[in-house]
Amino acid sequence: MSAEGSKKAIVAALLANAGIALAKFVGFLVTGSSSMIAEAVHSVADTSNQGLLLLGQKKAGRKADQLHPFGYGRTRYFYSFIVALVLFTLGSMFAIYEGVEKIRHSDDHGLDSPIVAIVILVVAIGLEGYSFATAFRESKPLKGRASWWRFIRNSRSPELPVVLLEDSGALIGLVLALGGVGLTMATGNAVWDGVGTLCIGALLGVIAIILIVEMKSLLIGEGATEDEEATLLTALQSDGVDRVIHMKTQYLGPEEMLVAAKIAIPAGADAVTIAHTIDAAEGRVRAALPQARVIYLEPDIDRGPSA
Repeated sequence: MSAEGSKKAIVAALLANAGIALAKFVGFLVTGSSSMIAEAVHSVADTSNQGLLLLGQKKAGRKADQLHPFGYGRTRYFYSFIVALVLFTLGSMFAIYEGVEKIRHSDDHGLDSPIVAIVILVVAIGLEGYSFATAFRESKPLKGRASWWRFIRNSRSPELPVVLLEDSGALIGLVLALGGVGLTMATGNAVWDGVGTLCIGALLGVIAIILIVEMKSLLIGEGATEDEEATLLTALQSDGVDRVIHMKTQYLGPEEMLVAAKIAIPAGADAVTIAHTIDAAEGRVRAALPQARVIYLEPDIDRGPSA
């Protein structure tokens, strides 16, 4: 469900951003607004990012081979990391540069047909709102009772947090661009257009840094969440397993977790009993957490807490 839902959100965002980018470029050519060109480049970056996310999902579906025995699931993390870099360089840095240039040369550059810019920005807000609503709807079942910030921090599926943050930034950026253009119209001073552009650049920079930090952590390798670890321990410590001596987990991809644990078996158990105990424990784990697809259990005799 996670992969299907994220793909739907990505496609919705791609279509919306492609249309928005075209409209903003037309708006820039008509008005000369730096906020408009910053938002246009932002939309181009977002459209490219959605293409990268779809490419990552496709490449992650390759079967495991000798070189990558655990498969290619982390490819989705790699492409999401690239998306964060694109958002920072092509989105944030360009907007900051444009904003500084507009403020420095505000006397030389006014706004032509600002009403056109406002109409385009309002339409863009509607399209971006549709994209955000799709990502919000697909993310809500996965979020559960957690806060949205915790969902972004704890999600092992990278695409939905990326699209959510991108769309949130895009909506706020459009409002900032609208404010910059509106203040320029009201005051006749083009410096406000530059200020709006600078604010867009700063906003995109913050979002990009958050994504870079999160995707780097996923690339390095994150384990089970606290709730998932508690579920694993409950599933393992039953029916012939005295306790879990120690356990390590790691996500091999958004929907595939590696579980390795040393479990304490009662002294005197024969080989057949141990084999049945391990098989039963694996079955309980897979039933409790379907994403736990690679499981290695090592039986040992319980020698106390120091084992």
